Amino acid sequence: MNTIDDLTDRLKGYLPAEEIRQVRRAYYYAEQAHDGQKRRSGEPYVTHPLAVSIILANLHMDAPSLMAALLHDVIEDTGITKPALASQFGDTVAELVDGVSKLTQIKFESKAEAQAENFRKMVLAMADDIRVIIVKLADRLHNMRTLGALRPEKKRRISRETLEIYAPIANRLGINTVRLELEDLSFKGIHPMRYERFKRAVQKVRGNRKEVVSKIQQRLQERLEEEQMSGIVSGREKHLMSLYRKMKDQRKSFSEIMDVYGFRILTDNVDSCYRILGMVHNTYTPVPGRFKDYIAIPKANGYQSLHTTLFGMNGMPIEVQIRTREMEAMANNGIAAHWLYKAGQTDRPIAAGSHARAREWVKGLLEMQQRAGSSLEFIEHVKTDLFPDDLYVFTPKGDIMELPKGATPVDFAYAVHTDIGNACVACRIDRKLAPLSAKLQSGETVEIITAPGARPNLTWQGFVITAKARSAIRHFLKQQQKSESVALGRRLLDKALNAFETRYEDIDQARLQHLLNEVELDNEQTLLESIGLGTRMAYVVARRLVDLEGDRDPTLPSTSGPIAIHGTEGLVVSFAKCCRPIPGDDIIGHISFGRGIVVHREACRNLADVRNDPEKCMPLDWASDVNGDFVVTLKLEITHQRGLIARIATLITEMDANLERISTEEKDARLSTLKMDMAVKNRVHLARIMRRLRHLPEVTRTVRMN
Repeated sequence: MNTIDDLTDRLKGYLPAEEIRQVRRAYYYAEQAHDGQKRRSGEPYVTHPLAVSIILANLHMDAPSLMAALLHDVIEDTGITKPALASQFGDTVAELVDGVSKLTQIKFESKAEAQAENFRKMVLAMADDIRVIIVKLADRLHNMRTLGALRPEKKRRISRETLEIYAPIANRLGINTVRLELEDLSFKGIHPMRYERFKRAVQKVRGNRKEVVSKIQQRLQERLEEEQMSGIVSGREKHLMSLYRKMKDQRKSFSEIMDVYGFRILTDNVDSCYRILGMVHNTYTPVPGRFKDYIAIPKANGYQSLHTTLFGMNGMPIEVQIRTREMEAMANNGIAAHWLYKAGQTDRPIAAGSHARAREWVKGLLEMQQRAGSSLEFIEHVKTDLFPDDLYVFTPKGDIMELPKGATPVDFAYAVHTDIGNACVACRIDRKLAPLSAKLQSGETVEIITAPGARPNLTWQGFVITAKARSAIRHFLKQQQKSESVALGRRLLDKALNAFETRYEDIDQARLQHLLNEVELDNEQTLLESIGLGTRMAYVVARRLVDLEGDRDPTLPSTSGPIAIHGTEGLVVSFAKCCRPIPGDDIIGHISFGRGIVVHREACRNLADVRNDPEKCMPLDWASDVNGDFVVTLKLEITHQRGLIARIATLITEMDANLERISTEEKDARLSTLKMDMAVKNRVHLARIMRRLRHLPEVTRTVRMN
């Protein structure tokens, strides 16, 4: 069991004596505060915060972080308050402790919601001081090391949360040593039997491969000495979770994965890295397309290294990583290296850069959590953001942008700035116009074309993959739907009030406020929005606003005509796919819960049961200035003729319509049925197209489908 003296010994290597005394004082304070408390294992509770601080000491974190680790459960588990901690150890330590403390006093409907809200609050604390998350990662690591005392189902739940959230965060911050251990411990918690089998199999293979690894290592070291280059060659061990993940993702057997030999070469400076790369490629043949330069273009977490794969003895694959010792420290400690270098004589640019990138990431998380409707929605976005692959593209000015694999120009636009994403209308990839849904490739130059007044498209949600783009689009569409719902709700309520010979503007504010209090709504905007979305009936609200006792029934308003449909109402007015109404058709509106008004043709069979129900349906008409394209389905019976479908498509295009979908079904050896979805302006436009189609000798019948 670790003691405070063990911690002190670790700190002597990099902290001044006065700061070590402060850390020891925090330990004795925590020991007294947790006096009498035990862990599930039966050990004194203070062993947990001590173990957490030792993990941070191995990362060479600063004194406030170590003190916060020692005190991180004091506010939650004892009667000591945040002000009391601040008076003893200062505001910085108190804020760190407060940020790390679990939020068990908040009650939630589900454990998933509680975990999501805890993480959301932690992000807010990270924004003030990013050390919060480093302390939290160390706390989680020690909890994972001591899962043995828990029930199997609780082990699996905690392990899954660790694998989905905490290990990726450690990776995002570049703290590789913590990330790898969290992943392996999560693997053990979720699949204990598979873990043990893997562990035994790997130990066996490593024992058999020792001689081969030693030969390759010796050969590379000899080549370094021959070329008079400074460098140390070491074997690189594969971790169990990464092996298991590779087997699943790449569908390879255990022997195929283990056949690859990994080595790392550490040297003094960047120039030596590239010279050693040349030497390695002269020693063994490189595998084409398997070289990656993360020194020139670092990963988002600050990781830098040269990666290459070679054909070794007898064609066996060898993976080699080449980096400086400083890059090695960054690869293992990530953002924690920022405090390591600050504690020394210099603040190295590489560590400062990692800290800046981490701050930028947290800033992005803050933007997402402000737009998210709930904690669960926020954590869904964060999970998406935490699993990127490497993809590097360039702005027109030559700046490098890192995006996840499979990202599109819309993802790129939102990565540059939310306003650019919202106003995006087109793009150029390597100076050529390209669709916004195109998958980007590393090395491409992307230019976004914007337009004033442009807005996100609902279909974008089907192909964007970054959390920032998805949350920004969803937020914009929510706001757009809200404003459109309010406008529609106002029109519906005005129409209902006309039956009582009054208008919305004439309603007494006191009566309106009384109704809002009755139905427990905050303001009239919320009331109008609920009417527009169909969650509240306009005529019921109208009746209550005029305070009638039921002597008049406003189900069929006589003093106002149907509501006019312009075609530009947006998300709260949609057009039924069963009957596909277009301007010129007689139409009726079905009030759909949560969707607003769905426009149907008057003769639509799907409304037969509710057509006369004023709570479900309402009369509609087309506005005189209706515009836009409306999809309609035609069915044609045709005789077989080579090139006929191409001629029909050309004819439709010439008639200023847009063919969206086409399918054929063979009736017999001579006749076929052709179904087409096309966008037209109105009934007159459709009639002209159908007339032209009937003139084709091969078309025997043309019918508009219901």
